[in-house]
Amino acid sequence: MAGKFEVYKDKAGKFRFRLKAGNGQIIATGEAYESKTALMNGIESIRSNAAMAELVDMSDAPAPAAMQR
Repeated sequence: MAGKFEVYKDKAGKFRFRLKAGNGQIIATGEAYESKTALMNGIESIRSNAAMAELVDMSDAPAPAAMQR
């Protein structure tokens, strides 16, 4: 089963989405958008850019100095 984007309004009345895997697990959530049009543009941006997005593995990089305190 393919994943799906679920669109909803949060408690503040902003538009948000969550991306669910085929098994129903939430794998990503979106920021708050002022309008449904802006939200849909955000989803389309993810759809068009994700397939060609570069993977940058920073898991072995030292933590920024501010986080080492």
